[in-house]
Amino acid sequence: MPVIGFLNSESPDLFAYLARAFRQGLSQSGYVDGDNMAIEYRWADGQYDRLPALVADLIRRQVTVIAANSPAPVMAAKAATTTIPIVFATGYDPVAGGLVASLARPGGNLTGVTSLTAEVGPKRLELLRELVPTVTIGLLVNPAAGSFAETISSDLQVAARQLGLQFHMLYASAERDFDAVFATLAQLRVGGLVIGSDPFFNSRSEQLAVLAIRHGMPAVYQYREFAAAGGLMSYGGSLTDMYRQVGVHTGRILKGEKPADLPVQQTTKVELIINLKTAKTLGLEVPPPLLARADEVIE
Repeated sequence: MPVIGFLNSESPDLFAYLARAFRQGLSQSGYVDGDNMAIEYRWADGQYDRLPALVADLIRRQVTVIAANSPAPVMAAKAATTTIPIVFATGYDPVAGGLVASLARPGGNLTGVTSLTAEVGPKRLELLRELVPTVTIGLLVNPAAGSFAETISSDLQVAARQLGLQFHMLYASAERDFDAVFATLAQLRVGGLVIGSDPFFNSRSEQLAVLAIRHGMPAVYQYREFAAAGGLMSYGGSLTDMYRQVGVHTGRILKGEKPADLPVQQTTKVELIINLKTAKTLGLEVPPPLLARADEVIE
């Protein structure tokens, strides 16, 4: 029976719904956990320094394939093995990030699914500027993401300058950092917050949304879960759909396809979600053209 190593940077209570989406994708390929394959779950609980040991354990258990979220788990797996197939889920450009040679012909032992949500980060800034009458923006990133955090930070800073906005960089890599972030935003009289793409923030999007509304901070993030929890706006793809497709890709590898020849699946659909209730709470008037462009309005 083949064994899949499921490697995630966060915790099972926060990402359980994505594990379900992954298993759904596997079932679409004809694989059911405990029936004709098994899954070994490894969760880092937000502690990225644990990832090399978790990968080493999966390798010792001779897993057939590793499914990992990006960036830190994928990079840890990539550094540990060149032979075990790795299927990634990422919101970054995997070519620019050095994961694969090309989308059509990945090469090596990595392939996966990308929603390219990081690439639309500057668009989130534009949307927030369209809604919030401010000249000062906060940009939040996770420094633990390394080079990916640097790329996100650079892209957002360039976009802010092009829009004529002043900006302040803020950093959080643990939940204990959040209170300090929002206190700093208040001290600097920041008018809006753009949250940079990162799995750490993904799993705490509801917490960030609650803090944003509590502090009266207009904020935008990439996934619907943020807006549904009370955040002002979200713009990006669907995490559940991405993980389902990772399951499908993993199933194809179990059937014998090689990651080097299996094209990276690119989900290009993005959704704009506006929480109209939150906008009213913050005293913001949503321009009709922006409202008309929304895929969903939460009232």
